[in-house]
Amino acid sequence: MDSALRDLLDELYADGVAFDATQNDRLLTRRNLEPASAGLLWSLVQIAGVRNAIEIGTSNGYSTIWLADALTRTGGRLTSVDVAPDPAAEANLVRAGRRETVRLHRGDGGRFLAGLPDACVDLLFLDAERTEYPRWWPHPLRVLRPGGVMAIDNVLSHPTEVAGFLSLLDDQPGIEGRTIDIGKGLHLAWRDLRL
Repeated sequence: MDSALRDLLDELYADGVAFDATQNDRLLTRRNLEPASAGLLWSLVQIAGVRNAIEIGTSNGYSTIWLADALTRTGGRLTSVDVAPDPAAEANLVRAGRRETVRLHRGDGGRFLAGLPDACVDLLFLDAERTEYPRWWPHPLRVLRPGGVMAIDNVLSHPTEVAGFLSLLDDQPGIEGRTIDIGKGLHLAWRDLRL
């Protein structure tokens, strides 16, 4: 990643932390992914050669830019879905020079996933309202291709809110998963290539 883009991401992260500190309503905060978690996803996209990525939870585009930058290296594309994206998301993507890599979609994450064909997603990143994820079942798993990866943020900071969803994943044959103690906890689950 070039230094100008890294500087922009540092600025957006600091701005998000400062903005969140002024909000009394959690739903109005930006809740940006932590830089270490973003860096792990950035690396994972390139290691796995991800071409089709879906992000549920755009906010101001901080994690979107990280993913889009990695996808420019693999020739991939990102669709970022949010029920109410921050108006700054598109402007931030333009500032980052990554707008052409991203399709911004306004809508419910579960409905969006329900409309996708089976096994079409290389990477699914869930960073939205955690208590909604079980309602989206089975679509988050159904859309993953063999070898595809699902990343779920906040599994250590909000374990009770993700417990039901992680239990659904654990009960599936051919799905492996590990929680990484990074940021607020990032759970990675992947579909066995042989299935």
